[in-house]
Amino acid sequence: MEALTNRVKPVERPDMSFWERMYLPAVFKGMAITLKHFFKKKVTIKYPEETRPFSPVFRGVQVLNRDEEGRERCTACGLCALACPAEAITMECAERKPGEEHLYREEKYAAKYEINMLRCIFCGLCEEACPKDAVYLTETFAPSNYQRKGFIYGKPELLIPDPKTDPEGFAKSKGNRIENPLGHGNEH
Repeated sequence: MEALTNRVKPVERPDMSFWERMYLPAVFKGMAITLKHFFKKKVTIKYPEETRPFSPVFRGVQVLNRDEEGRERCTACGLCALACPAEAITMECAERKPGEEHLYREEKYAAKYEINMLRCIFCGLCEEACPKDAVYLTETFAPSNYQRKGFIYGKPELLIPDPKTDPEGFAKSKGNRIENPLGHGNEH
């Protein structure tokens, strides 16, 4: 068969020596690498007893924030849902009724707020888009589940505890946020 262009250069390979045909140098080289790694310090962590420290930029499960009086911060503006590239957030808004001032901060609130954790890519854009500091990402992993519907978190699972009824739970949920080394989310 003739070459189509004159740029083709034939390559001649020299014959392999006896040792190269036996592949012994390659085997010994591979064994040397294995033995080198065998005596190194192991990086395995015994998980339940030991935990690996989180990276300063780790983004975990989303949480809906409350103010110090226990009212929900979310006003159902929809900016978090618009900013989400995976379209994992859905919400429905409702208007606050007279007598519900102790529950909701603004006149509008999220009657339904859901995050599909199977679609979430933990990018943090929902946290950045929220003008009321209602959504933030914690230093917690999403727990495992056996069913798909267990990965759709509604408002009851996402809201942090009320500071009036559960001050310890509220302080604990705020504690992760204050200890964040980057200082992100410590604006108030």
